[in-house]
Amino acid sequence: MKDYGTLSQAINKLKLEEGYEHDFNLLDEQIEIKSTNESYSVEEFDVDKVLRFEGMSNPDDNAILYAITTTNGRKGVLVDGYGISSGQVSDEMMKKLDLKDHRPIDE
Repeated sequence: MKDYGTLSQAINKLKLEEGYEHDFNLLDEQIEIKSTNESYSVEEFDVDKVLRFEGMSNPDDNAILYAITTTNGRKGVLVDGYGISSGQVSDEMMKKLDLKDHRPIDE
């Protein structure tokens, strides 16, 4: 697995080296790119990668970084500060962003 370093380093690598140029915001039942006024339902995007970052001494520093591609080819990142279960999102969105579904299998 590729080492992405810190959260900010991972965001930079995904944006600069892997083409995830947009910043997604998480809404109840969709994600959005605020700068272009575009929104995508659960069926309109795929989670390509999930990276988890844990704070050294404070659990509040935990973050999850999602690399996402939409059905119309927009690639971007979504950062969730505390994990998907902490927000008020639909059950469908929680399932889509569930870490267990996107973890690589260690063999």
